[in-house]
Amino acid sequence: MLTEFGRVFIFILIGVVFVAIGMVFAWLLRPHRPYPSKRTTYECGESPVGDTRMRFNIRFYVIALIFIVFDVEVVFLFPWALVYKSLGWFAFFEMIVFLAILLAGYAYVWRKGDLEWDKPAPRIPRYERGVGVREAPLTKEELAV
Repeated sequence: MLTEFGRVFIFILIGVVFVAIGMVFAWLLRPHRPYPSKRTTYECGESPVGDTRMRFNIRFYVIALIFIVFDVEVVFLFPWALVYKSLGWFAFFEMIVFLAILLAGYAYVWRKGDLEWDKPAPRIPRYERGVGVREAPLTKEELAV
């Protein structure tokens, strides 16, 4: 006389027990031979140098996001290609519009320079003392104007 929630609870409980038993067996059967280089952090085969909480360049994340966006969009081409003959000319022109929008986005990202891996730092103009830079903070009278 189990309810639907009781069945779900039993299913989750069996899953947790199954995973716990697997982990216990893996812990019992694994070899335990620690050595210093095994305990270091893994950084693509490079020797770890410095603090692990260092700041990464945002470019890594931007390029990854751009890749994911265009990769997901290209995935829509496969189901369309499978049923292309049965869809007709309307679907063909619709896909042409989709590809045009996709290429426009790609051209925008390329033109903006976000695909450059080693993008040069932006040039920040330097001002001479007294030219373009205030020497003293604003007064109350200047703020009121």
